[in-house]
Amino acid sequence: MAATMVETPPPQLITTIEWGMMDKSKFFPLYTLSSFTVRCALYPLTLVKTQIQVQRKKEAYSGVTDAISKIYRNEGVSGLYRGFWLSSFQIISGIFYVTTYEGVRHELGKYDVSPKAKSFIGGGCASLVGQTIIVPFDVLSQHLMVLGLVKGRGNARNSQMNPLGLDLDKKLSKAALAREVAVRVYRLHGPLGYYRGYAASLAAYVPNSALWWALYTTYQDELLKVAPSWMSILLIQCVAGTLGGFTTTFLTNPLDIVRARLQVQGVGTMNEVFRDLWAEEGLVGLYFKGLSARLVQSACFSFSIILGYETIKRVALSDEFRPRVRW
Repeated sequence: MAATMVETPPPQLITTIEWGMMDKSKFFPLYTLSSFTVRCALYPLTLVKTQIQVQRKKEAYSGVTDAISKIYRNEGVSGLYRGFWLSSFQIISGIFYVTTYEGVRHELGKYDVSPKAKSFIGGGCASLVGQTIIVPFDVLSQHLMVLGLVKGRGNARNSQMNPLGLDLDKKLSKAALAREVAVRVYRLHGPLGYYRGYAASLAAYVPNSALWWALYTTYQDELLKVAPSWMSILLIQCVAGTLGGFTTTFLTNPLDIVRARLQVQGVGTMNEVFRDLWAEEGLVGLYFKGLSARLVQSACFSFSIILGYETIKRVALSDEFRPRVRW
Protein backbone atom coordinates (compact mmCIF):
# COMPACT_ATOMS: atom_id res chain seq x y z
CA MET A 1 0.00 0.00 0.00
CA ALA A 2 1.33 3.38 -0.95
CA ALA A 3 1.90 5.72 1.93
CA THR A 4 -0.66 8.51 2.19
CA MET A 5 0.99 11.90 1.76
CA VAL A 6 -0.43 14.59 4.06
CA GLU A 7 0.44 18.08 2.86
CA THR A 8 1.26 20.48 5.68
CA PRO A 9 -0.35 23.89 5.15
CA PRO A 10 2.14 26.75 4.84
CA PRO A 11 2.61 28.89 7.96
CA GLN A 12 0.41 31.97 8.15
CA LEU A 13 2.09 35.12 6.82
CA ILE A 14 2.98 37.77 9.41
CA THR A 15 2.11 41.30 8.27
CA THR A 16 2.72 43.08 11.60
CA ILE A 17 6.05 42.39 13.29
CA GLU A 18 5.49 42.54 17.04
CA TRP A 19 7.91 43.75 19.72
CA GLY A 20 8.72 40.28 21.02
CA MET A 21 9.76 39.03 17.56
CA MET A 22 12.82 41.30 17.27
CA ASP A 23 16.43 41.33 18.45
CA LYS A 24 16.59 44.67 20.31
CA SER A 25 20.41 44.84 20.07
CA LYS A 26 19.95 45.21 16.30
CA PHE A 27 16.77 47.27 16.38
CA PHE A 28 17.83 50.26 18.53
CA PRO A 29 21.12 51.21 16.76
CA LEU A 30 19.52 50.85 13.32
CA TYR A 31 16.42 52.82 14.37
CA THR A 32 18.58 55.64 15.76
CA LEU A 33 20.58 55.86 12.52
CA SER A 34 17.43 55.74 10.39
CA SER A 35 15.66 58.39 12.47
CA PHE A 36 18.62 60.78 12.27
CA THR A 37 18.90 60.31 8.49
CA VAL A 38 15.19 61.01 7.92
CA ARG A 39 15.14 64.08 10.18
CA CYS A 40 18.30 65.44 8.52
CA ALA A 41 16.83 65.03 5.03
CA LEU A 42 13.43 66.52 5.89
CA TYR A 43 14.44 69.27 8.35
CA PRO A 44 14.15 72.10 5.76
CA LEU A 45 10.45 71.28 5.38
CA THR A 46 9.98 71.47 9.15
CA LEU A 47 11.72 74.86 9.23
CA VAL A 48 9.64 76.21 6.34
CA LYS A 49 6.42 74.95 7.92
CA THR A 50 7.25 76.71 11.22
CA GLN A 51 8.14 80.02 9.54
CA ILE A 52 4.94 80.01 7.46
CA GLN A 53 2.83 79.25 10.57
CA VAL A 54 4.40 82.06 12.59
CA GLN A 55 4.36 84.78 9.89
CA ARG A 56 1.47 87.26 9.73
CA LYS A 57 -0.75 86.47 6.77
CA LYS A 58 1.70 86.15 3.83
CA GLU A 59 4.10 88.93 4.75
CA ALA A 60 7.22 86.86 4.04
CA TYR A 61 6.34 83.80 1.97
CA SER A 62 3.44 82.90 -0.29
CA GLY A 63 4.04 79.16 -0.07
CA VAL A 64 6.53 76.33 0.37
CA THR A 65 8.44 76.84 -2.89
CA ASP A 66 8.65 80.60 -2.35
CA ALA A 67 9.93 80.09 1.21
CA ILE A 68 12.62 77.58 0.23
CA SER A 69 13.87 79.72 -2.66
CA LYS A 70 14.02 82.92 -0.56
CA ILE A 71 15.73 81.27 2.41
CA TYR A 72 18.29 79.62 0.12
CA ARG A 73 18.89 82.89 -1.75
CA ASN A 74 19.37 84.92 1.45
CA GLU A 75 21.16 82.45 3.72
CA GLY A 76 22.25 79.49 1.62
CA VAL A 77 21.90 75.86 2.71
CA SER A 78 22.72 76.75 6.32
CA GLY A 79 19.54 78.87 6.45
CA LEU A 80 17.46 75.77 5.73
CA TYR A 81 19.13 74.00 8.68
CA ARG A 82 18.86 76.79 11.24
CA GLY A 83 18.36 75.19 14.69
CA PHE A 84 18.95 71.66 13.34
CA TRP A 85 21.34 70.46 16.03
CA LEU A 86 18.97 71.38 18.82
CA SER A 87 16.08 69.79 16.95
CA SER A 88 18.14 66.62 16.39
CA PHE A 89 17.70 65.83 20.09
CA GLN A 90 14.31 64.55 18.95
CA ILE A 91 16.17 61.33 18.19
CA ILE A 92 16.41 60.72 21.96
CA SER A 93 12.69 61.26 22.43
CA GLY A 94 12.14 59.10 19.34
CA ILE A 95 13.73 56.11 21.06
CA PHE A 96 11.46 56.57 24.08
CA TYR A 97 8.55 57.13 21.68
CA VAL A 98 8.95 53.89 19.74
CA THR A 99 9.73 51.90 22.90
CA THR A 100 6.54 53.19 24.53
CA TYR A 101 4.47 52.53 21.39
CA GLU A 102 5.67 48.97 20.97
CA GLY A 103 5.62 48.30 24.73
CA VAL A 104 2.01 49.45 25.12
CA ARG A 105 0.94 47.40 22.09
CA HIS A 106 2.76 44.40 23.53
CA GLU A 107 0.98 44.73 26.90
CA LEU A 108 -2.43 45.29 25.26
CA GLY A 109 -1.80 42.18 23.17
CA LYS A 110 -2.28 40.13 26.33
CA TYR A 111 -5.93 41.17 26.32
CA ASP A 112 -8.73 41.04 23.77
CA VAL A 113 -7.94 44.38 22.15
CA SER A 114 -8.28 44.99 18.41
CA PRO A 115 -5.14 45.89 16.40
CA LYS A 116 -6.55 49.35 15.58
CA ALA A 117 -7.26 50.08 19.25
CA LYS A 118 -3.78 48.88 20.23
CA SER A 119 -2.24 51.21 17.67
CA PHE A 120 -4.43 54.15 18.75
CA ILE A 121 -3.66 53.78 22.46
CA GLY A 122 0.00 52.99 21.85
CA GLY A 123 0.43 56.01 19.58
CA GLY A 124 -1.19 58.34 22.10
CA CYS A 125 0.94 57.07 25.02
CA ALA A 126 4.09 57.23 22.90
CA SER A 127 3.46 60.86 22.00
CA LEU A 128 2.79 61.79 25.64
CA VAL A 129 6.19 60.39 26.65
CA GLY A 130 8.01 61.78 23.60
CA GLN A 131 6.62 65.32 23.94
CA THR A 132 7.48 65.47 27.65
CA ILE A 133 11.11 64.87 26.71
CA ILE A 134 11.38 66.95 23.54
CA VAL A 135 9.34 70.13 24.21
CA PRO A 136 12.27 72.11 25.75
CA PHE A 137 14.43 71.37 22.69
CA ASP A 138 11.44 72.12 20.46
CA VAL A 139 10.96 75.54 22.07
CA LEU A 140 14.60 76.50 21.59
CA SER A 141 14.88 75.13 18.04
CA GLN A 142 11.73 76.96 16.92
CA HIS A 143 13.09 80.25 18.24
CA LEU A 144 16.16 79.61 16.10
CA MET A 145 14.04 78.60 13.10
CA VAL A 146 12.17 81.90 12.94
CA LEU A 147 15.29 84.05 13.30
CA GLY A 148 15.74 83.87 9.54
CA LEU A 149 12.19 85.16 9.08
CA VAL A 150 12.80 87.94 11.63
CA LYS A 151 16.12 89.06 10.21
CA GLY A 152 15.09 88.79 6.58
CA ARG A 153 11.99 90.97 7.05
CA GLY A 154 13.26 93.62 9.44
CA ASN A 155 11.23 92.32 12.38
CA ALA A 156 14.08 92.38 14.88
CA ARG A 157 12.27 94.95 17.05
CA ASN A 158 8.85 93.33 16.72
CA SER A 159 8.07 91.82 20.14
CA GLN A 160 5.78 89.23 18.60
CA MET A 161 8.26 88.08 15.96
CA ASN A 162 11.34 88.48 18.19
CA PRO A 163 9.96 87.93 21.71
CA LEU A 164 13.43 87.31 23.19
CA GLY A 165 14.73 90.68 21.95
CA LEU A 166 17.80 89.13 20.34
CA ASP A 167 20.37 91.44 18.79
CA LEU A 168 20.59 90.00 15.29
CA ASP A 169 23.44 92.31 14.29
CA LYS A 170 25.83 90.38 16.54
CA LYS A 171 28.01 87.89 14.71
CA LEU A 172 27.47 84.85 16.93
CA SER A 173 28.35 81.26 16.15
CA LYS A 174 25.50 78.75 15.99
CA ALA A 175 26.43 77.33 19.39
CA ALA A 176 26.64 80.81 20.95
CA LEU A 177 23.30 81.80 19.43
CA ALA A 178 21.63 78.66 20.76
CA ARG A 179 23.09 79.36 24.20
CA GLU A 180 21.85 82.97 24.04
CA VAL A 181 18.32 81.76 23.19
CA ALA A 182 18.37 79.28 26.09
CA VAL A 183 19.57 81.95 28.55
CA ARG A 184 16.96 84.51 27.43
CA VAL A 185 14.10 82.01 27.65
CA TYR A 186 15.16 81.29 31.25
CA ARG A 187 15.51 84.98 32.16
CA LEU A 188 12.11 85.91 30.70
CA HIS A 189 10.05 82.92 31.77
CA GLY A 190 12.05 80.89 34.29
CA PRO A 191 12.41 77.07 34.08
CA LEU A 192 8.80 76.70 32.93
CA GLY A 193 9.69 78.78 29.88
CA TYR A 194 11.21 75.65 28.36
CA TYR A 195 7.77 74.06 28.53
CA ARG A 196 5.91 76.92 26.85
CA GLY A 197 3.24 75.43 24.65
CA TYR A 198 3.49 72.02 26.36
CA ALA A 199 -0.30 71.69 26.68
CA ALA A 200 -0.68 72.79 23.06
CA SER A 201 1.96 70.25 22.01
CA LEU A 202 0.06 67.48 23.78
CA ALA A 203 -3.22 68.71 22.28
CA ALA A 204 -1.66 68.71 18.80
CA TYR A 205 0.60 65.68 18.87
CA VAL A 206 -1.11 63.12 21.11
CA PRO A 207 -4.27 62.95 18.93
CA ASN A 208 -2.08 63.21 15.82
CA SER A 209 0.08 60.28 16.88
CA ALA A 210 -2.86 58.15 18.06
CA LEU A 211 -4.81 58.80 14.85
CA TRP A 212 -1.77 58.25 12.62
CA TRP A 213 -0.95 54.82 14.01
CA ALA A 214 -4.61 53.75 14.05
CA LEU A 215 -5.10 54.96 10.47
CA TYR A 216 -1.83 53.35 9.41
CA THR A 217 -3.08 50.01 10.71
CA THR A 218 -6.50 50.55 9.11
CA TYR A 219 -5.14 51.57 5.71
CA GLN A 220 -2.65 48.70 5.78
CA ASP A 221 -5.38 46.13 6.49
CA GLU A 222 -7.64 47.51 3.76
CA LEU A 223 -4.85 47.73 1.18
CA LEU A 224 -3.78 44.15 1.92
CA LYS A 225 -7.32 43.01 1.07
CA VAL A 226 -7.26 44.54 -2.42
CA ALA A 227 -3.56 44.35 -3.34
CA PRO A 228 -2.39 41.48 -5.55
CA SER A 229 -0.55 38.69 -3.72
CA TRP A 230 2.75 39.46 -5.50
CA MET A 231 2.87 43.09 -4.31
CA SER A 232 5.50 44.04 -1.75
CA ILE A 233 4.03 44.27 1.77
CA LEU A 234 6.67 46.89 2.63
CA LEU A 235 5.40 49.07 -0.24
CA ILE A 236 1.82 48.65 0.96
CA GLN A 237 2.89 49.72 4.46
CA CYS A 238 4.66 52.81 3.08
CA VAL A 239 1.53 53.82 1.16
CA ALA A 240 -0.61 53.19 4.26
CA GLY A 241 1.69 55.39 6.36
CA THR A 242 1.53 58.21 3.79
CA LEU A 243 -2.27 58.07 3.63
CA GLY A 244 -2.42 58.09 7.43
CA GLY A 245 -0.15 61.14 7.49
CA PHE A 246 -2.31 63.03 5.01
CA THR A 247 -5.49 62.30 6.97
CA THR A 248 -4.13 63.31 10.38
CA THR A 249 -2.55 66.46 8.94
CA PHE A 250 -5.91 67.64 7.59
CA LEU A 251 -7.59 66.97 10.94
CA THR A 252 -5.01 68.52 13.28
CA ASN A 253 -3.51 71.48 11.39
CA PRO A 254 -5.15 74.27 13.47
CA LEU A 255 -3.76 72.75 16.67
CA ASP A 256 -0.27 72.66 15.20
CA ILE A 257 -0.46 76.35 14.27
CA VAL A 258 -1.47 77.24 17.84
CA ARG A 259 1.36 75.12 19.24
CA ALA A 260 3.96 76.84 17.02
CA ARG A 261 2.69 80.34 17.94
CA LEU A 262 2.69 79.57 21.67
CA GLN A 263 6.18 78.10 21.68
CA VAL A 264 7.74 80.93 19.69
CA GLN A 265 5.86 83.96 21.01
CA GLY A 266 5.37 82.61 24.53
CA VAL A 267 2.33 84.73 25.33
CA GLY A 268 -1.31 83.98 25.99
CA THR A 269 -3.24 80.76 26.28
CA MET A 270 -4.47 78.32 23.66
CA ASN A 271 -7.88 80.02 23.62
CA GLU A 272 -6.32 83.48 23.21
CA VAL A 273 -4.10 82.33 20.35
CA PHE A 274 -7.11 80.71 18.67
CA ARG A 275 -9.06 83.98 18.97
CA ASP A 276 -6.12 86.05 17.65
CA LEU A 277 -5.65 83.70 14.71
CA TRP A 278 -9.38 83.81 13.96
CA ALA A 279 -9.36 87.62 13.95
CA GLU A 280 -6.13 87.78 11.96
CA GLU A 281 -6.61 84.99 9.42
CA GLY A 282 -10.29 83.98 9.52
CA LEU A 283 -11.52 80.40 9.25
CA VAL A 284 -9.63 79.69 6.01
CA GLY A 285 -6.35 81.01 7.39
CA LEU A 286 -6.79 79.21 10.70
CA TYR A 287 -7.27 75.88 8.97
CA PHE A 288 -5.09 76.19 5.87
CA LYS A 289 -2.17 78.30 7.13
CA GLY A 290 0.97 76.26 6.54
CA LEU A 291 -1.16 73.28 5.46
CA SER A 292 0.65 72.74 2.15
CA ALA A 293 4.01 72.70 3.97
CA ARG A 294 2.66 70.26 6.54
CA LEU A 295 1.18 68.01 3.83
CA VAL A 296 4.48 67.86 1.96
CA GLN A 297 6.36 67.31 5.20
CA SER A 298 3.86 64.71 6.38
CA ALA A 299 3.90 62.75 3.12
CA CYS A 300 7.70 62.65 2.98
CA PHE A 301 8.08 62.02 6.71
CA SER A 302 5.41 59.29 6.91
CA PHE A 303 6.73 57.42 3.86
CA SER A 304 10.35 57.67 5.02
CA ILE A 305 9.66 56.75 8.64
CA ILE A 306 7.59 53.68 7.73
CA LEU A 307 10.13 52.62 5.08
CA GLY A 308 12.95 52.84 7.64
CA TYR A 309 10.93 51.50 10.57
CA GLU A 310 9.47 48.44 8.85
CA THR A 311 12.77 47.67 7.10
CA ILE A 312 14.64 47.77 10.41
CA LYS A 313 12.02 45.53 12.02
CA ARG A 314 12.62 42.98 9.26
CA VAL A 315 16.41 43.19 9.63
CA ALA A 316 16.14 42.84 13.44
CA LEU A 317 13.64 39.97 13.20
CA SER A 318 14.52 36.79 15.08
CA ASP A 319 15.44 33.87 12.81
CA GLU A 320 12.43 31.75 13.80
CA PHE A 321 10.01 34.30 12.30
CA ARG A 322 11.88 35.11 9.06
CA PRO A 323 10.15 32.45 6.89
CA ARG A 324 6.76 33.99 7.76
CA VAL A 325 7.59 37.59 6.86
CA ARG A 326 7.56 38.82 3.27
CA TRP A 327 9.24 41.98 2.01
